[in-house]
Amino acid sequence: MPAAEKPTASVWTRPRRTQREQLTREQIVAAAIELLDAEGIDALSMRKLGTRLDAAATSLYRHVANKDELIELVVDDVYGELEIPAVAGRTQWRAAVTRTATGLRAMSLRHPWIAPELGQVGLVHIGPNAMRMASGLLAQFEAAGFPTDEKNQAAGTLTAYVIGIATSEAAYLSLIARSGKTEQEWVAGLRPAFDEATRQHPRLREGSSAQQDVHPQQIRDDDFAYGLDRVLDGLTARLDLRQRPSRARR
Repeated sequence: MPAAEKPTASVWTRPRRTQREQLTREQIVAAAIELLDAEGIDALSMRKLGTRLDAAATSLYRHVANKDELIELVVDDVYGELEIPAVAGRTQWRAAVTRTATGLRAMSLRHPWIAPELGQVGLVHIGPNAMRMASGLLAQFEAAGFPTDEKNQAAGTLTAYVIGIATSEAAYLSLIARSGKTEQEWVAGLRPAFDEATRQHPRLREGSSAQQDVHPQQIRDDDFAYGLDRVLDGLTARLDLRQRPSRARR
């Protein structure tokens, strides 16, 4: 088969080793997630992971061909944390989609390294947990009444919003974590400089002053909920438009 026609390599498209070994794929994935949560994506290497498992890097290569395959495995394992709501009826789809979106954001913030991985252009996750989540989300939009040609776009729009917000939040929270401060301490330390910078920008100063006594996490949660509601407002309006009798659209 010509190189241009070869299918994309993936850990999910080749047989899994089945012989009994001291080190298992599950152990490798669990240790990799611990390392990623503690030190971030740049710290992950097969050598460092082998040291963490008290095993030679060659032992890891019996289960995963390279670091890219390992990333596929850890991403799908984290997807397994998501609870997929039961398919709702036509009038309850919005609440079910909100729970899925909120869960996806929370998952991304528990594992700050994952959002940039999910946001990489052209990267497709075909592990069983990722597929279960994607299929469940499509089922919600299908139950809402979106036709086949639009339910994928609706799901993609929602996911893009969540991952976009989560990527920014994860970078922000990682910065704070490196400082050794709490989020409240970090924001309080930044306020004098922000107040000075906004002296000539009263609109920015007004918005900041109104939220001065609100916990920064609450502000992030409220901002996420506001944006999510607006995305769903747009999708709801589109759905209502499609479901009107054709005569009413003339």
